[in-house]
Amino acid sequence: MTDAVLVEDLYRFEDLLSADEAEVLGRVREFLRSEVAPHANAWWGRAEFPHHLIPRYAELDICGLAYREQPASSLLTGFIALEMARVDASLATFYGVHAGLAMGSIARCGSPEQRERWLPAMTRMERIGAFALTEPQGGSDVAAGLRTTARRDGDSWVLNGTKRWIGNATFADLVVVWAKDEESGHVLGFVVHGDNPGFSATRIENKMALRTVENADVVLTDCRVPEADRLQRAEGFRDTADVLRHTRSGVAWEAVGVMLGAYRIALDYTREREQFGGPIARFQLVQDLLVRMLGNATSCLGMVVRLAQLEDAGTFRDEHSALAKAYCTSRMREAVGWGRELLAGNGIVLDYGIARFVADAEALYSYEGTREINTLIVGRAATGIGAFV
Repeated sequence: MTDAVLVEDLYRFEDLLSADEAEVLGRVREFLRSEVAPHANAWWGRAEFPHHLIPRYAELDICGLAYREQPASSLLTGFIALEMARVDASLATFYGVHAGLAMGSIARCGSPEQRERWLPAMTRMERIGAFALTEPQGGSDVAAGLRTTARRDGDSWVLNGTKRWIGNATFADLVVVWAKDEESGHVLGFVVHGDNPGFSATRIENKMALRTVENADVVLTDCRVPEADRLQRAEGFRDTADVLRHTRSGVAWEAVGVMLGAYRIALDYTREREQFGGPIARFQLVQDLLVRMLGNATSCLGMVVRLAQLEDAGTFRDEHSALAKAYCTSRMREAVGWGRELLAGNGIVLDYGIARFVADAEALYSYEGTREINTLIVGRAATGIGAFV
């Protein structure tokens, strides 16, 4: 149990962590409290990523915990994702892209030599990763509709295509790019260096959510990548989906974090805001909305804790993470809406923080598979019948 147990964790799920794990989570919590929370609204408002914090993140020594010789439990990595999102979903997304999607692709689809070549520096955050799968004309249908191509040319591959919504791509050192082999039609993975000729990343402006994250439009124009930088164990979209199965559970954890962050803002506000001669927290209808928020967050926390246990037990399947992602983000959308309602007019200005959580929830609701796509994954497992178009 951490030194400062969250009052929002009503059922004390953190007690399931070992003493060593709780100490790690406590360090993360203190770092976010002191270094991130005071500035999160300002960074979000200016759409400014705090590059100066990357070395401080590295000092926490939490990156790549799942891929070390003694891997951390999924419970610990889940609580770290929750804790980051509880303070700032943008920085949770930055971390999830680097440590989950990019490092996870290399860890699961790279050869032993490739893992040794790239993962240690990424663990130290000396090299930052990105993950390029989504395309301007393809999101949910990316498995069948991938348009970025890869053509073998001697000892190299030539990549052509465009990607969109690629987090970290504007400053990443290593970008995992998924492309379709022109000859076989198989989806392959490549590690493209950020300074590679033929690779360009342009920041997407005017976002209403996750404004601190640097998402990019990526263009690959005759981008030549050596065979040594092709992920050797990625032989089709099934391998891409294996990466997404694990990172999708991380988004469910982040959704719980967003709910708990919004709940704490609403709880504190209703205790301090006075109307009709006292704090509005004394009104029954206000307490009803607070309890609904807490109920959504608590039920979803129970779900993701069990999800982590299944992952550690090796019995984790696509439908497990799909259901958690679809359900938790849906409940998150409700919860942050109730929080904004409790702050009334103050809920739509950035100063009070809840507006940031409401906006960021929309991005979490959509990325890593929409509710509809994840519903079809679970529906296929439940009925044995695929309903995908």
